[in-house]
Amino acid sequence: MPEAWFKRIFLMLQIATVAVFLGRAWQHIYWDAPYRTLLWDENWMKPILTRLFGVSWEEYVSNSDQTIQSIIISVGCFYILCALATNFIQKLKNIAVIILSLGGLSLIVLAALYCKERFFHIGQFFEYTLQWSSPFFLILLFHKQNVIPNIILLMKVVIALTFICHGLYAVGYYPRPGGFMDMTMNILRINDNQAVIFLKAAGILDFIAGVLLFFPKKISIIALLYCITWGFFTSIARVWAHFYPEFLSNFLLQWPHESLYRFPHFLIPLAVLAWQMTLYRQHLREF
Repeated sequence: MPEAWFKRIFLMLQIATVAVFLGRAWQHIYWDAPYRTLLWDENWMKPILTRLFGVSWEEYVSNSDQTIQSIIISVGCFYILCALATNFIQKLKNIAVIILSLGGLSLIVLAALYCKERFFHIGQFFEYTLQWSSPFFLILLFHKQNVIPNIILLMKVVIALTFICHGLYAVGYYPRPGGFMDMTMNILRINDNQAVIFLKAAGILDFIAGVLLFFPKKISIIALLYCITWGFFTSIARVWAHFYPEFLSNFLLQWPHESLYRFPHFLIPLAVLAWQMTLYRQHLREF
C-alpha cells in the first residue's frame, strides 16, 4: 500500500480512537457510567464483601456511593490520558501502546457493564464492538506500519457485529430503546407508527449490510457506503435531534459526547473503503 494512503487510514483510526476516549471521558466526568450495576449487585458483591472483607452489605451500600463516583471520574480522567496517548502514539510508542491497551480493556469492561445493565442482552455488548476495538486496531496498524488483508477482515467482522446488533434493537428483537424512537420522530417529523416502520427497515438494512461486507469487491463497497452513511447519521443524530438554541448550555453538556464516541461507526468503515479503493486503483494501473 502507498505510504500516503496508509497515513490517511492510520489518521482515520486515530481520530476514531481519540473521539471514543474523549466522548467516554466526558460521560464519566460530567455524567455517569454503569459501574453501580455491578458494584451494587447484592447477589454478586455480598459474598465477596462478607467472606473476604468482613463488611456487611448494609454498611457497604451506605458508604460506597462517593467512592464509586470517584472511581468513575478517575476512569474519565484516564480516558483523557488515552486520548492524548492516541494523538502522540508516534512519539510515545511503547508507552502509548500500553496506555491504549489498558484503555481498550476498560472499554470492553464498560461494554460488559452495559450488557449486564440491559439484562445480559448479548447484542448490547457487541453493539459496542467498533468502539472498544478502535484502540486495538490502531495498535495493530502502528506495529505493522501497513494495512494487511487480515486486519481488514477483522475490521469487517467488527463492523458487521456492530451494525447487526444495532439492527436487533431497531427491528424490535430486543426492546426498542425510547431514544431511537424519539430521535427518529424529532429528525424526520413523523409519528410513532411511521418511526417503527422506518427503524424496522433500517434494522433489516443493517443485517443485509453486515452480510454483504464479506461479498466480492463491488458488493462489499456498496455495503461499506451504507455503513459509512448510516453510521455517520446515527452518530450525529444525538446532536441533530436534541439541538435547541434556547437550551444551548444544557445541550453542549448532554449530547455532543454521545456523538463523539460513535465516530468509529463511520470512520472504520471509511478506512476499510479507502483500503479497498486503493487496491482497486492499483489493479487498474497494473491492467
